[in-house]
Amino acid sequence: MAAFGIAREQVLAHQWVDNGPGWAVIQLATAEEVLRLEPDLSIIPTAMVGTIGAHPEGSRHHFEMRTFAPGAGVPEDPACGSMNAGVGQWLTATGGAPSSYRVSQGTRLGRAASIEITADPDGTVWVSGAATVCIRGTVTL
Repeated sequence: MAAFGIAREQVLAHQWVDNGPGWAVIQLATAEEVLRLEPDLSIIPTAMVGTIGAHPEGSRHHFEMRTFAPGAGVPEDPACGSMNAGVGQWLTATGGAPSSYRVSQGTRLGRAASIEITADPDGTVWVSGAATVCIRGTVTL
């Protein structure tokens, strides 16, 4: 909370999600609150943290997400599959989100991503969305 500059009262919920990389996630009430964050990553130099907040009903996206992994050299990730998958497991299992929903991420970076989350009845969570190929190549080992 100190790194995000927010008060305890702003936190609706928090959860550790882990499907390989582990993330500490804070849920705020609104997408606007998430987008207003100006994190001080020097307070959490090795953390892998994120925030999620709801867009207003009727919006194209259900949630806005931001992920920060300064310890991995990623101040802010514009589209984080591992955190979206972990949060998808958490929110769909607890009723915090429908079994299929859309997340906006990367907005503050000017790289808006639209990510689809779908949870199967067995709890499997699928993360999908369109991608732009920026580079192609091969590696011979």
